[in-house]
Amino acid sequence: MPSGAEVQEHLTGVWRIMTGRADGFKMLDLSVDGFWNSFFAIVVALPALVVGWVGIANDMAGMLTVELRLFLLLRLFLADIGAWILPLVVLAVAARPAGIANRFVHYVVTHNWASAIFAWLMLPPALLRMFMPSAGELIVLVSLLLFVATLVLSWRVTVAAIARGPSVGSAVFFAMLVTSIGVLMALQALLGLNIQ
Repeated sequence: MPSGAEVQEHLTGVWRIMTGRADGFKMLDLSVDGFWNSFFAIVVALPALVVGWVGIANDMAGMLTVELRLFLLLRLFLADIGAWILPLVVLAVAARPAGIANRFVHYVVTHNWASAIFAWLMLPPALLRMFMPSAGELIVLVSLLLFVATLVLSWRVTVAAIARGPSVGSAVFFAMLVTSIGVLMALQALLGLNIQ
């Protein structure tokens, strides 16, 4: 498990990569331990994700009991974490045939830490949904703007991590985006989540 200082260094490194500074890779641990430690980013993202899940659960739960709300939160957790991890498993299988096996660790480490940043970037609309549910249009606008921003930043991180030029990086980015959305939708259906 990385220390607090290491987590901060990794997040700073990924942010530097997102903003076009390749020296951010020097701040990441790209060893085998660093690969596995990068999944600690899920723990870093968890508080922000929980706020979003609580808002969704409040919308979906109606008059459900506390126990059923907790079960709903568990299903939301499984769907989102599955959509985080399972596409990486798919990429692990496809990396060698795609000719990017030597950049797989770079991609996973940057993806994980970037995803933690994205979870926190998406916190404002989740808070609005919880505390100002009547501000529907504002919530949609803020969500859309932040979603587009995360897509752009994610594309930049992917292109830098793959290091094979914009065309290969873009192909990996779009393949992972489609896979993530597909996995999320499949898990939501499997878990009985009808999220609007």
